[in-house]
Amino acid sequence: MIRWLYEKRLLAGLSTLPSHICFMITSHDMEDDPDKIVSVSRWCVEITDVVRASTGQGEPDRGIEGVTFHISTLDAGENPPYIGNVRKIGEFARLTLHLGESEETIGQGMNVHVAVGKSGREEITECIRQMARDGLSPDDVTEHAIEERLKFRYTPELVIKTGDSHLTDFLIWQSVYSELFFSDVNWALFRKIDFLRALRDYQSRIRRFGR
Repeated sequence: MIRWLYEKRLLAGLSTLPSHICFMITSHDMEDDPDKIVSVSRWCVEITDVVRASTGQGEPDRGIEGVTFHISTLDAGENPPYIGNVRKIGEFARLTLHLGESEETIGQGMNVHVAVGKSGREEITECIRQMARDGLSPDDVTEHAIEERLKFRYTPELVIKTGDSHLTDFLIWQSVYSELFFSDVNWALFRKIDFLRALRDYQSRIRRFGR
């Protein structure tokens, strides 16, 4: 009961949400609690609905528009044991699953990207290769030229890392100005109240975008 009241208090205090969130987790996290990724995705939808209703604003920019889960693993494989759990997200959101060289999209609603074993260095390397294939001269290599060739063309405003493992290089280009939140709570024990604390922390920060 006390935790429920605290969650309600935290939620009532939210008025500014990040438009896109990225969670950094591992394959071991998914094996420990394969359904947590579904719960967190639902929280994003529910919290957005509550904040939009409480502020009297129905515009899309008043809430979380998308969330990405990067599952760090040395062996993505063709069918990790938790993929069936991931696909449950498509029952209430628009899920795009990036697995190996394949990409699958199912469902409708808030955008949820799940990237299994992807590497930011590989993504940047592929951008460079594509620019070479496109015949760009050195003078034509600009930030815009790179960004229009990225596989993941969005900028997370908030990156959340749970547990004690280190950050990966995923979205290394896109997250340069992202706010980082490190939780010492392991993924399997990560609760809605922990997520709300991360959102409260984000709301309290003054974003400088490198300035």
